Amino acid sequence: MSDAANTPATAPQADRPVRACLLIIGNEILSGRTQDANLAHIAKRLNDWGIQLREVRVIPDVETTIVDTLNEVRAAFDYVFTTGGIGPTHDDITADCVAKAFGVPLDEHPEAIALLSRYYPSGELNAARRRMARVPRGGGLVPNPISQAPGFYIGNVFVMAGVPSIMRAQLEGTRPHLAGYKPVVSGTVSAFMGEGRIAAELEALQGRYADLDIGSYPFFKRGKLGTSLVMRGVDPARIEEAAVELRAIIKGLGEEPIEGELADEV
Repeated sequence: MSDAANTPATAPQADRPVRACLLIIGNEILSGRTQDANLAHIAKRLNDWGIQLREVRVIPDVETTIVDTLNEVRAAFDYVFTTGGIGPTHDDITADCVAKAFGVPLDEHPEAIALLSRYYPSGELNAARRRMARVPRGGGLVPNPISQAPGFYIGNVFVMAGVPSIMRAQLEGTRPHLAGYKPVVSGTVSAFMGEGRIAAELEALQGRYADLDIGSYPFFKRGKLGTSLVMRGVDPARIEEAAVELRAIIKGLGEEPIEGELADEV
């Protein structure tokens, strides 16, 4: 049966919050040679789908590290996404490591070979390029409309390229296999006051709204110190309830609440 036959027409809906972890794999990231350009996009896109990215790890191209880390996080999260290490060269070891983590062989996937055969001119699908058709046994393909070399998924793990344009296309290809809950939304109230003045009241507010994540973020704008107070959660009504209390707290401290983030000075 083809992967397409296993792909639902629409993504399933979860009945609880869904949590994900991202593994950014590559010595080039850790050395500083390459700057990761994928994290923000993945976090925003997953949230659009009702999946909360709760942890990110950057790890080297070392087999034991990849295998051990993958086994740890795939047991702890609903979904694990990886970027990097699925190209045609000797240092692209992610597919090998995922197969080892799952305890299955790494095989050439016939549909991946067919895709690459159509993409490369006759005679140019060499041994190095065939490495990009290897998938852990039992896994399925994640399409890549950019260069055809697919990502893959097995269990709750989705393996994608590190090249940003290809990763973005592959991430879209994972969507039919992901169950989402409710997207996290946020509300912001700011004030020209330091964090220390509102810290105690903010802690008490967090205690009354345990279902929200409430954070404070200092800024210096218009020549003055201020704080943006951000409330995040899946229920907009609860965020507004907390915002009402927060505005009252700020006024009680003798300051005027400001809706949203202050724009940067130009």
